[in-house]
Amino acid sequence: READQVRHALGLLESTRAQVWDLPAWETLPHERLSPHPETIARRASVIRALGQPDSARDVPLVVVASIRALIQPVSPQLANAPWLALRTGQSDHSLDSWTQQLTELAYQRVDLVTRRGEYAIRGGILDVFPALVDHPVRADFFGDTIDELTWFQVSDQRSLDDPIDQVWIPPAREMLLTPSVRERARQLAGEYPGVDGMLDKIAQGIAVDGMESLQPVLLDALVPIIDFFPAQAHIVELEPE
Repeated sequence: READQVRHALGLLESTRAQVWDLPAWETLPHERLSPHPETIARRASVIRALGQPDSARDVPLVVVASIRALIQPVSPQLANAPWLALRTGQSDHSLDSWTQQLTELAYQRVDLVTRRGEYAIRGGILDVFPALVDHPVRADFFGDTIDELTWFQVSDQRSLDDPIDQVWIPPAREMLLTPSVRERARQLAGEYPGVDGMLDKIAQGIAVDGMESLQPVLLDALVPIIDFFPAQAHIVELEPE
């Protein structure tokens, strides 16, 4: 509740005197076979991305509001350099197969019908994807390798909404990305951990699986505290430190 009050108070400064970012904590515990919500992950990734911008690129100071739990959850260093994909009308630099590969690396899950954030589907020349930070999934109609039209659509009936859009950003859906190195390590470890063989097999195939974050300590070279991404001159204010 106090954190919400702080966010509200600082939010009044936003756009005029400061950029205010909310760093949420996972809803799950690190060892659970449950994944944090994709929106939570994307909001955390947004903060790390903003922290990576040079001070000269900002017109106003950057303020991050976080609970202690949010700060002590370690993350993969790869998240700082994770690409954010942009779907744009008229874009023709990637084939559908290329989009599939990129979405897989950002830990989006391929399904037959998109209903939740962090999912995508391909049907013929149509790509449906539900970015982690928006209210509706987006539908990209391709003509060859060119995005002919972008529209939002309803999850309930899968029908496109009226107004076309020009561009939408797609952030990572998980904090552990399904990079080639992660997939290869999962392939090597399959059989060494009997209780998670199924998860390792799916990760090795590039399939995002619920709870895969619990395997970060064995699939990643390192995990670091989020505070490592803070600039050296950052000021930290503790409220209710006890």
